[in-house]
Amino acid sequence: MERERVLRTLTFWFRPEFVLRVVNRFQKVAGFDRAIALASGAFTTLIPLAILASALATHLGGKGTADRIIDRYELTGGGAEAIRDVFAPPSGSSTSVGLLGFLFFLVAVLSFSRAVQRLFEQAWELPPLSVRNTFNGLLWIAGISGYLALSGGLHGALGRNRVDLVPTLLGLPLSAAFLVWSGWVLSAKRIPWRALIPFGLLGSVVLAVYSIGAAVYVPHLFSTYTTRYGVIGAVFAMISALFCVMVVVVGSAAAGREIHDELGRVRRGEKPADDEVQRQWNEITTEAQLRWETLRAQIQERRARHARN
Repeated sequence: MERERVLRTLTFWFRPEFVLRVVNRFQKVAGFDRAIALASGAFTTLIPLAILASALATHLGGKGTADRIIDRYELTGGGAEAIRDVFAPPSGSSTSVGLLGFLFFLVAVLSFSRAVQRLFEQAWELPPLSVRNTFNGLLWIAGISGYLALSGGLHGALGRNRVDLVPTLLGLPLSAAFLVWSGWVLSAKRIPWRALIPFGLLGSVVLAVYSIGAAVYVPHLFSTYTTRYGVIGAVFAMISALFCVMVVVVGSAAAGREIHDELGRVRRGEKPADDEVQRQWNEITTEAQLRWETLRAQIQERRARHARN
């Protein structure tokens, strides 16, 4: 009975109608284009923040950002050198910024926060606030800085190997809370935080899975790109990793919105009947079987034609 209940739950949430709604929502927000824009914005915002944080941590006697990334992913050779070149300022240089540099940095930061803000506005079909939400954008930047610091400290304190399964699992509540808070503050509280819970839970779980996979794949990515392109290869590798993260965030936002709407329909008694769910799956399996029979017939026909020739 328990196995049957789990199967019915899975077939309900993964039924073709619901999956198509999630895909349509992802397409409405121009998912992959949005992920590229977010990855670029994250790169131009987080790299300067990481360099300043690295200089401050080194001054206080701690590890810099470059050393933390190298230790986290166990980078060696060209990959480690490229990361040091990107994040560590040259010896003898100053990390202070002038007024003009601070203004450019502020524009980049606000551009990134507005890009994330537009994601929530489009996913929840809200009218855009643009620059009127500047204060919340700055508040969110402070929040993401704190989230990254806490997450990095968790991995630094509890991490024992490259995969770091324990700190990744312990960081799930932190990631879920940050994602829910992000949607709430960047929407100027127009999205109730309860409506963002499906997005936060789904996003944190998928980000944790990606983090475990990235711990295995990212070192290979850095080594390959830096061997082929040098320091610029490290930039390509970081943008690629950020793009994957942003695809997860955008996809989770689209799915979270649809899950919230579906839960609302279930509470109102609009849940589809079991025979309707079964009918959708029967249609999919029947179509798949027909396609497979057609493909097998075509393969056999080509084999027979080849044998005659």
